[in-house]
Amino acid sequence: MSTVSTRSSTMRTGAPGARPNNGYRTLWRWHFYAGLFVMPFLVVLAITGTIYCFQPQIEPLLYPHRLVVTPRHSPRQGEDVLLARARAAMPPGAVATTAHISARPDRSAEFIFRLPNGRKESVYLDPYDGALLGTLDVDRRFMQIDRMIHRKLLLGKTGELLMELVACWTLVMIGTGVALWWPRRTSSIRALLLPDVSQRGRPLWKSIHATLGIWIALGAFAFVATGLPWTGSWGKQFKALATSAKLGSPPGAWGGLAIKSKGPARRGESEVDASPNTSDSTMDSMPGMTMDEMPLPQVPWAVGAVRVPQAHATDSPSFPLSLAQIVATMRKSGLVDGYDIALPTSADGVYAVSYFPADPKLERTIYIDPYNGVVLKDIRYSDYGAIGKAVSYGTSLHMGRYFGVANQIVCAALSFGLAALAITGCIMWWMRRPSGSLGAPARERLAAPMRGWKTALVALAIVFPLMGATMAVVWLMDRLLFGRTAASATV
Repeated sequence: MSTVSTRSSTMRTGAPGARPNNGYRTLWRWHFYAGLFVMPFLVVLAITGTIYCFQPQIEPLLYPHRLVVTPRHSPRQGEDVLLARARAAMPPGAVATTAHISARPDRSAEFIFRLPNGRKESVYLDPYDGALLGTLDVDRRFMQIDRMIHRKLLLGKTGELLMELVACWTLVMIGTGVALWWPRRTSSIRALLLPDVSQRGRPLWKSIHATLGIWIALGAFAFVATGLPWTGSWGKQFKALATSAKLGSPPGAWGGLAIKSKGPARRGESEVDASPNTSDSTMDSMPGMTMDEMPLPQVPWAVGAVRVPQAHATDSPSFPLSLAQIVATMRKSGLVDGYDIALPTSADGVYAVSYFPADPKLERTIYIDPYNGVVLKDIRYSDYGAIGKAVSYGTSLHMGRYFGVANQIVCAALSFGLAALAITGCIMWWMRRPSGSLGAPARERLAAPMRGWKTALVALAIVFPLMGATMAVVWLMDRLLFGRTAASATV
């Protein structure tokens, strides 16, 4: 194919015969930089995200002898009996921190312990006879490793920031990709939405890349955006901002809970002082401890910043309520299956219950005084602010939980669609790339105003400051290192 014909075919923007308008090359240049950066990470995110999405189906296959039991007609052992057996199986000094409560007849009982060396270990027992089924290192569990790769590439804070940047630059890639595809004149629907298989070589890959991108663009944009509130840097700040505006966490999320829990009341003394003017600084179970810091595997986003109230034991002889009594309390309040309880590990600790179901409207976070059984706080979906409610729904959809297997399939399709965009984009770049050069698209001969796009990028930089810093770096590198003009390169 001649240079002229190649250029003619590849200068299309999605509409057959349409030539790039003013600003097309600038958009392509930013699309190229965004795609080049996120390419390898999108493949990793697609694989790890899809695996985690199918966790309910995968984990029982990985650990069948620990997680799965044969249902029986005999009654189940009580929670206190099972917890005692789990403690007996652990080394001296191990502290029980979490109990997972399941009513499924084919699932084992699970308790999490903190070992003297700091490791966390899950203990599994047969709920019918209390037999020990085995243990698992919480941090080395397959799904936990997969989740940590997905969130931070197992690189700690550095990896967390890197993956946050990947998500931001993916939004840029999607936005500029849609703009490049957008038809500049009337075209057939088929030409816009189906690949042109009559093409060969790079034009064929471009056609596949463009049509695939437009099919998944809206879903992929929402998919990436719903994951951002959970990031360790921007997500944490976003949660704080939403809370300060009373749009995220419930009232009291930052220490304003009007609660002061006490042990068994003495004569003439109230059991719970719920005065809204209380300013007792010992209200928190530990200085700065929030729900996100509790030993719970899953906590709803909207309550992650909620400070945990503190129980105040008295000198009078008393015995804290048992786990079985807490489970009975939860049963009366409507919680039966699929929730976790953080156990009090000190005299002033409380029972913290976290229910994180597929339907966000059913989410609950409950604090119970271990001395008198008083429910200190029962936070429900209706208590969330507008942003908290939106994030809850976005999270459920992002994790493939909201509408069952169909949701999982949609998430997998979006994940691998993004990975396919990265791969096809890489193939196109490799086929076009001049030898010994980065192969960045040529710059405009005359700079286009593009006020709308500049405003959007500035807004993105303000909303995501870390993203803004990297945009400035990319812009400087583009000016100083990759300065080709339109006259010096083909499209």
